Amino acid sequence: MTKHQKRLSVPKSWPIERKTETFTVKADAGPHGEAGVPLLIILRDVLGYADSRKEARYALNEDNVVINGTAVSDEERPVGMFDILAFDEREEYYRVFPGEGGRLSLTPIDEDSAQSKLGKITEKRHVPGGDVQLTLHDGQTLLVEEDSDYNGGDSLVVGNEDNEIVAHFEYEEGALVTAVDGAHAGDIGRIEEIQVTPSSAQNNVLATQEDIPGVKDEGGFETVEEYVVVIDENFIEGDAQTAPEDGGDDE
Repeated sequence: MTKHQKRLSVPKSWPIERKTETFTVKADAGPHGEAGVPLLIILRDVLGYADSRKEARYALNEDNVVINGTAVSDEERPVGMFDILAFDEREEYYRVFPGEGGRLSLTPIDEDSAQSKLGKITEKRHVPGGDVQLTLHDGQTLLVEEDSDYNGGDSLVVGNEDNEIVAHFEYEEGALVTAVDGAHAGDIGRIEEIQVTPSSAQNNVLATQEDIPGVKDEGGFETVEEYVVVIDENFIEGDAQTAPEDGGDDE
């Protein structure tokens, strides 16, 4: 397997410029699959906290970067949708959120909000012992009681320290959602209708953007069910940070 990643072929969610250099860092194995962005790109290209891979490694070896409550030392560790990045020495905290065109961006949050992260339930199944296992969009699994009222498509807020569920947002008409992929990636709206498709094709979601504070009404949008994630109103506050125009090298 090659250790190199050409900029022109990186996923569209990666917040980097594609024509400034030929290669960029390759994401290591980990959560979020191919959509995960290497931590080095976040530290260097988005936040500007490091000018090179060497500087990033030094910061990581000092346990100065925490993702979802755990200190990270690998600059190739994938970072993805709704991860929480904490820089305790700087007292800075960010949530990874879909930006314009589906590119990942960082939304500043406060310290209390950084203690938990959002996850979309992508799978629900029974396991031996009578419990139910929930799998979230980033691969995290949770065990809940059999009679728990959690369903596929719902979103959960999970504590970083104890993995306890602290909030539950149901996937239903009227729910606030963001699109994380497709032509409307980064758009925010409220579910107006879930169009159930009587076949193997995906259900469609119609979302309205009327009367949502901080969201410009552009007529709403339509996308497939897989691309929407239920969020809470406080997830759309703050000014997102994205990569600069010039990008950076990987030395």
